[in-house]
Amino acid sequence: MAGPPIPDHPRVQAVRMTETAYPPHATPIATAIDGRVTLRTLILIRWIAVFGQLTAVLSVHYGFGFKLPLGPALAAMGASVLLNLAAQAQRGARPRLADRDAALYLGYDTLQLTLLLYLTGGLQNPFAILILAPLTVAGTILSRVSVTALTVLALCCLTGLALWQFPLPWANGAVGLPPLYLLGIWLALSLSAIFITAYVWSVAQEARSISDALSASQMALEREQRLSALGALAAAAAHELGTPLGTIHLVAKELASEIPPDSPLAEDIALLQSQSLRCRDILAELSRKPEAEGGEPFDRLTVAALIDAAGAPHRLGHIQFVLETDAVAGPAVPMIRRSPEIIHGLGNLIQNATQFARSRVTVRARWDLESLTITVTDDGPGFPQSLLHRIGEPYISTRVEGGRADGRAHMGLGIFIAQTLLERTGAMVGFANSRSGGAQVVVRWIPPIFDTKG
Repeated sequence: MAGPPIPDHPRVQAVRMTETAYPPHATPIATAIDGRVTLRTLILIRWIAVFGQLTAVLSVHYGFGFKLPLGPALAAMGASVLLNLAAQAQRGARPRLADRDAALYLGYDTLQLTLLLYLTGGLQNPFAILILAPLTVAGTILSRVSVTALTVLALCCLTGLALWQFPLPWANGAVGLPPLYLLGIWLALSLSAIFITAYVWSVAQEARSISDALSASQMALEREQRLSALGALAAAAAHELGTPLGTIHLVAKELASEIPPDSPLAEDIALLQSQSLRCRDILAELSRKPEAEGGEPFDRLTVAALIDAAGAPHRLGHIQFVLETDAVAGPAVPMIRRSPEIIHGLGNLIQNATQFARSRVTVRARWDLESLTITVTDDGPGFPQSLLHRIGEPYISTRVEGGRADGRAHMGLGIFIAQTLLERTGAMVGFANSRSGGAQVVVRWIPPIFDTKG
């Protein structure tokens, strides 16, 4: 039976960023297309271009004796010099250019080079290929809209140069190439402009996506480390406050034994005793759980306790959470040092399974002397078959089904962050659909990451 179209498949959202992986108030990194290039860089590139243009024109005109329209050519180069000086003289300008401003600068460079080529033979000039240079720069730093606009501008300039230009100067006058050959040059440059721009932009965009996703992973890891540090601080505070609290309770008890029952202070002393006992119980609860889970506060956990700690914040009341352990060989109750990478990575996977499960999420831990495997399975619709080979890539889906209450689009980072963090601990992460149709994620450590320190 044919399934629903891939874009509407609920598991398309399985690779989107979870709320715990990216703070709701944070600005999505992938949308920050401004600030990818500094004005100083474009000014430097233009200085180099002006120097090269001036050298070429003067060498051809005076060195080879080919007569060029020197005045208009120098005027075109002088315009670039004035623009650079004006840009350098700006005070209080943004150190990094917005996408639109950078596109305007590169658009000017394209038009200025087109004017020089028009004065020196058009497409017959061997330096006509340099019109691809601004497009290559644009493809690495600008948005798709700006790159498309600059590509269209370059194609218009190439077409204009093919139709109108000053004759190419030569030793015995002017030289003219056959129209068919000029058509070939125009076609080659036009196709090169489209292909190179699209190729460079695609590669640069993929690199930016990976870089932004890794930054988001680092943010998630830092958040988990802060939470872990906060838990350790709470346990340490409970331990340190135990002694002074015991002293307060002892003094209150002695005061109660010395004050007559009908004294007006008796009620206050009784209240002080009851509240000190309550504080002692709270601190005992804070310090009891860490000691039961591994000795030092929140430091070492059993495999079951680690999975439970990772999945606890993401459970839903109507979804049954089942934890299974299977010791093939090795320690009966293996201990694992609590790691923010493992906690957050497994938490993302469990949250993702919970969101798309119909009624049940199963996490199974299996270990022996050679490996530790944790499998997260749900009874939901599973991953779309056509996306299985891409699961784990960032930003493979940005479409929102039905919208979101906060109006923000998914970032497509949840699975990527989980995989990245878990792989930092030496794990291998695999994605598949179980025989029953639900999604299945397998995390395996070879060798196992058991903590052998007692």
